[in-house]
Amino acid sequence: MIDDRRHTRIKSALALKGLTLSSIARDLGVAPGTVSIVSRGFRRSRRIETAIATALGCRPADLWPERYLTHRREEARK
Repeated sequence: MIDDRRHTRIKSALALKGLTLSSIARDLGVAPGTVSIVSRGFRRSRRIETAIATALGCRPADLWPERYLTHRREEARK
């Protein structure tokens, strides 16, 4: 699901930590556009999702809950 608002929130949260999607791309050795595509929801990459979430101090399921339905089910059982 493409979500430009979430993408903007992710970029803003990264900026508060002095990071950018491009800096994450450099760390991973991928093109900046690839990280942006994952952040916006065009494509999935657990590696990139994990890198973004780690940079923000959270889990990928916190940023993209619809991508991690299993995680949501486990949380609901608690």
